[in-house]
Amino acid sequence: MDSPISGFVFLLFIITSATASPALPDKSTSSASASAAASTGGVNSNSVLVALLDSHYTELAELVEKALLLQTLEDAVGRHNVTIFAPKNEALERDLDPEFKRFLLEPRNLRSLQKLLLHHIIPSKIGSHQWPQSDAPHFVSLSSDDLHLHCKGEDKMVGGLARVIHADAIVRPDGVIHGIERLLVPRSVQEDFNRRRSLSAISAVKPEGAPEVDPRTHRLKKPASPAPAGSPPALPIFDAMAPGPSLAPAPAPGPGRGHKHFDGESQVKDFIQTLILYGGYNEMADILVNLTSLATEMGRLVSEGYVLTVLAPNDEAMARLTTDQLSEPGAPEQIMYYHLIPEYQTEESMYNAVRRFGKVRYDTLRVPHKVVAREADGSVKFGSGEGSAYLFDPDIYTDGRISVQGIDAVLFPPDAEPPSAAVPAAAKVVAQKKVVVKSPRRGKLLEVACRMLSAFGQHSRFTTCH
Repeated sequence: MDSPISGFVFLLFIITSATASPALPDKSTSSASASAAASTGGVNSNSVLVALLDSHYTELAELVEKALLLQTLEDAVGRHNVTIFAPKNEALERDLDPEFKRFLLEPRNLRSLQKLLLHHIIPSKIGSHQWPQSDAPHFVSLSSDDLHLHCKGEDKMVGGLARVIHADAIVRPDGVIHGIERLLVPRSVQEDFNRRRSLSAISAVKPEGAPEVDPRTHRLKKPASPAPAGSPPALPIFDAMAPGPSLAPAPAPGPGRGHKHFDGESQVKDFIQTLILYGGYNEMADILVNLTSLATEMGRLVSEGYVLTVLAPNDEAMARLTTDQLSEPGAPEQIMYYHLIPEYQTEESMYNAVRRFGKVRYDTLRVPHKVVAREADGSVKFGSGEGSAYLFDPDIYTDGRISVQGIDAVLFPPDAEPPSAAVPAAAKVVAQKKVVVKSPRRGKLLEVACRMLSAFGQHSRFTTCH
């Protein structure tokens, strides 16, 4: 029989082993936690991204924050190591063209700024001792553009033009930062800047001001000539005693007066050409030129003295239109009429109006429907609910008579059903069964129109449908 002491020692050994066993490392648990930590892709305080934001490259860090790239760079650092080529502050403050810097900081050019900054980052860690020689292949930056690294004598070069002035300026486990003397500009960003600059240089036709009329003589006001002594009065006594007309200036030549002071057709052609050169509004230009007679009507209205504001949906918005919404006869015209405002409004005037009044209703050429504008997110929002659209590209064309404002959705009147509701169910089934051969030179709306014309035997009369 065992002694009580030996039994107590044995029991103590069992308790100690059971208590210590959970503290032993489990290989499956540790590997699972490591994989979970790696999948998060986060950055720690020793990351190269944190070092960039806290470094003396303050101008580059500010541009990264303005371009909303912090999350993108965090994901890139979490997936792989990076090499950042940081231009010195003087290259972004004094050496950069002020017009080009203004172009980068405009909100509508956010994509160009992001592409420019991502062009300075390579998804691999390349230290100064790993610098390739002159015959090394090109590297692909985060902007998907080629970036060539080589040596020119004792100098290390980036992109063939920028010299490295501070190699290995910041070294971290997940990346390295090299200081360079100038900014790297991709060719696509430079072409975008040149395109916008050429469009802004187009001379706009200023509106012709109304003549100034003398309220006493009912004639055009001219400099007064000295009257000789004893001359008769310029006006009869009745006109001198009668109440004069309103002191408001005479209106510009308006509808029905027969004064063709404006060449509306040329102005409409100019703004359509501007839409094509601006890019992203080919569907809208296609409607005006090929599908409807809106361009002719707009030219006639402008020639008679009317002013127009065009809310132009971009190609992405037009692509969301379904075939049912365009099948009903006259549907494209009705859609476009709702995007024409018989007023001359710029982005600034509309934004000031919605900021002051909260909600503004603008008349449209689709009588009697109005389009409602509100202030939202620092911009102008048209419509409400799911059918709303934001003013996306402001002042694409402004010549004093025609104003074109780009929006990111197609608008429909809130109290009118979309054209798709009026199409019979049988017509919807037939339209779904039709096989459409898409042409790269024509938009979706033109294809629908040509298909409808061919059904009536009028296909051969229009060359654009061939």
